[in-house]
Amino acid sequence: MKRALRDNGLSIGFGLLFLAALVGQAFAGQAAYNDRQLADAGASISLAQYVTSSDFAVDVAENWQSEYLQFFLYVFATVWLVQRGSPESKHVDETGTESDREQKVGRHATADSPAWARAGGWRTAVFARSLGAVMGLLFGLSWLAQSIAGRSAYNAERLAQLQDPLTWLGYVGSADFWNRTLQNWQSEFLAMGSIVVISIYLRQRGSPESKPVGEPHDTTDTSG
Repeated sequence: MKRALRDNGLSIGFGLLFLAALVGQAFAGQAAYNDRQLADAGASISLAQYVTSSDFAVDVAENWQSEYLQFFLYVFATVWLVQRGSPESKHVDETGTESDREQKVGRHATADSPAWARAGGWRTAVFARSLGAVMGLLFGLSWLAQSIAGRSAYNAERLAQLQDPLTWLGYVGSADFWNRTLQNWQSEFLAMGSIVVISIYLRQRGSPESKPVGEPHDTTDTSG
């Protein structure tokens, strides 16, 4: 048990942080929702009602889709784009998808390589792009969930104001949808750009997201 916890500490730690934050968001969101209801002379709702509501769903989904978009774009961007001096970048002379030998696929695979890396053909081609594909799929699904839940929440407000509800396409083209979307996207792009540049000059001892403390600023593709 101790070894399993040690070997999986990063995923377990962030999994617990995710659950704690999600529960905290549920309680805080319910309180904020009920405050608005009281201000509008509406009825309060229970926690169970809130976490199954479109208001909670859209708040969760809009953050998830921006996170998966960040990773989806970063996975593909780092194939071709480099940043000299950043541990988040490949070496400046190694842009592109690299050779089969460098990637250890097909006849260059080792005995302990994943089976689909050794198989060759379409299976290796699929496996070689599976990370970006799954990140893209998760982004697409969470974006769709955001649009559906957001439309439901937005139409509830419109109906309360005696306005006609919007279709799904109408909502996806609305200012409310893109305001929710772009405010998350810009923060994700800023965060990723910041870590790429700041990690050139600053260090965090023992972190794989940082270069070794004594490495020169222009050293690229080295983690410590």
